[in-house]
Amino acid sequence: MNEIGEVAGVRIPRTELARRTIAYARETMPELLVNHVLRTYVFGAIQLGRAGTAFDEEVAFAACVLHDLGLLRAFWTPAERFEVDGADAARAFLDGNGVAAETADLVWDAIALHTSFGIALRKRPEIAIVALGSGLDFAGVGLDALPDGALDEIVSAYPRRGFKKDALDTMIAICAEKPAGVMMHYFAEVGRRHVPGFALPTVDEVLMAAPFHD
Repeated sequence: MNEIGEVAGVRIPRTELARRTIAYARETMPELLVNHVLRTYVFGAIQLGRAGTAFDEEVAFAACVLHDLGLLRAFWTPAERFEVDGADAARAFLDGNGVAAETADLVWDAIALHTSFGIALRKRPEIAIVALGSGLDFAGVGLDALPDGALDEIVSAYPRRGFKKDALDTMIAICAEKPAGVMMHYFAEVGRRHVPGFALPTVDEVLMAAPFHD
């Protein structure tokens, strides 16, 4: 498949690693999720660009494109949160493609931290870009940073195709099928609302059940 070369003024990397990464994503993910991770890169790159922040495009692209591998059942583990499942899967892919350990570690951090917004934004731009881009695509955070017409161009290039419902269904499935992976994680709120019999304790319950006599 021929990839788009530029979207909303953002150049899509065409290095060998970038080509292998997007090919792997298309082999592994449904189109809806591929479109999300590509929107993540473009949204994040626009925000970093407007802030005047330089970043390694190849590394940032790999981190964005691979950041949601942990949402795929093929990469689920019984007890890790999805961010760690995804980070581990991404590092396995990068290691298998001869990527330097330092780069693979940076991508691991970017993926593991992408839902920890306040932490990720204090880290290197190759880490921050994933939080910025995915936060915008998931919840609209930073939408006002986009130039006029950019949103329509990006969504036209990489259509959403019911992304919100699919994301919710995936969160529900994770809560139902691997509840240990959402212990003290924000997905647990989804489980409490949507999964019958979901029994994970809340943070305050964990605290008060600690075996200490205060």
